[in-house]
Amino acid sequence: MKVAVLGAGLLGVTSAWFLRQNGHDVIVIEKEKDVAMESSFANGGQISVSQSEPWANPNAPIKILKWLGSEKAPLLYRFKFDKKQWEWGLKFFRECLPSRTKKNTQDILGLAILSHKKLKELREKLDLKYDQKLKGILQIYSDEKELESAEKYTKFYKNNGWDKQVLTKQEAIGIEPALKNSSLEIFGATYAKEDESGDPNLFCQALKKELMNRGVEFHFDSKIDSFNFENNKITHVNYFNNDKLNSLKCDAVTVALGSASRFLLAKYNINLDLYPVKGFSITYEIKDTSVAPEVCITDESGKIAISRLGNRLRAAGTAELSDYNTEINEARCSALIERVKTIFPLIENNGEIKKWACLRPATPSNVPIIGRMKYDNLYVNTGHGTLGWTLACGSSFCLSEIFEKRSPSLEFPFHV
Repeated sequence: MKVAVLGAGLLGVTSAWFLRQNGHDVIVIEKEKDVAMESSFANGGQISVSQSEPWANPNAPIKILKWLGSEKAPLLYRFKFDKKQWEWGLKFFRECLPSRTKKNTQDILGLAILSHKKLKELREKLDLKYDQKLKGILQIYSDEKELESAEKYTKFYKNNGWDKQVLTKQEAIGIEPALKNSSLEIFGATYAKEDESGDPNLFCQALKKELMNRGVEFHFDSKIDSFNFENNKITHVNYFNNDKLNSLKCDAVTVALGSASRFLLAKYNINLDLYPVKGFSITYEIKDTSVAPEVCITDESGKIAISRLGNRLRAAGTAELSDYNTEINEARCSALIERVKTIFPLIENNGEIKKWACLRPATPSNVPIIGRMKYDNLYVNTGHGTLGWTLACGSSFCLSEIFEKRSPSLEFPFHV
């Protein structure tokens, strides 16, 4: 079959890979100039199976109220006269119920474990290089109550197939010695030794080369316009390239356009529960690597991921629900810089700090939307929120199973 994959971020590129592995002719259409130029360009770099609990949890409503109006808040809700935002927000608060949070966490964790396995298989098969580190992830806690809550979740993870340990501050420093210089008061940590980190942009670049070697076409600078239909099937994808309207005949379509998936599919009365969660990151070269962390760190209280990517350090975090702009908020980037300096005060920046903002496509539950939608040959792979890198390979593998009309390898709320 000839399959059009719309979008060339992590979800689009991995979808293309597993579809091609099943023998399909794949064409990827992307509005940017290359792969992974938006949400997958400079995210936190974590493959964090151990952090599958959603933003929508019983503690979230109180924290949101507490943080209202603070430009440096980890989670900031900017109320707009936007019906979609209010509808999404009400559904988000419903998902904060304990029973729903538990079910959502189980679903996300199962997908994350499968995704980790598929990423490892893919990396070993193709010998992919993307500044990966296989040293686990340390979650540090500067709030005693949050640490106590984490201890309960540690048991949950172990019971569901993923090892996660509670550590004292000294044990955490033993795993990551750079923390000994921290001026942040650390009460303890959790550690998931099987978690990973790496640069998602480099991963997509490497996978693009492998895909092109296998005959997959990439059409960049191409903006999707519309579909043509016949007998409840899409027959053509229409897109603009250099102001010229092109029409691609295809047998099936996979939509992996992140937050923009909502707008394209709304034209055809498919209403996705998606809203963009704006995140920020900073990246800089490290002047002296001896004082920089080797292990990926999550500052749980600050909601920040800190990843070592070769000779670079990246800090990413914060979640802002406002609208669809990607403007850099200097206050929020400054908060990231200050927090990194607090945790690792000896690190010196060697050059310009690169600031980045992206729109992470989030569902109210944080459970992504994967599977077939409305039409016989239309498939969707989006809504992964802050866990796109963690869930990409598993999501795309399961999508390929649904595509082949096989039962997915995982019990999950897929659309089939």
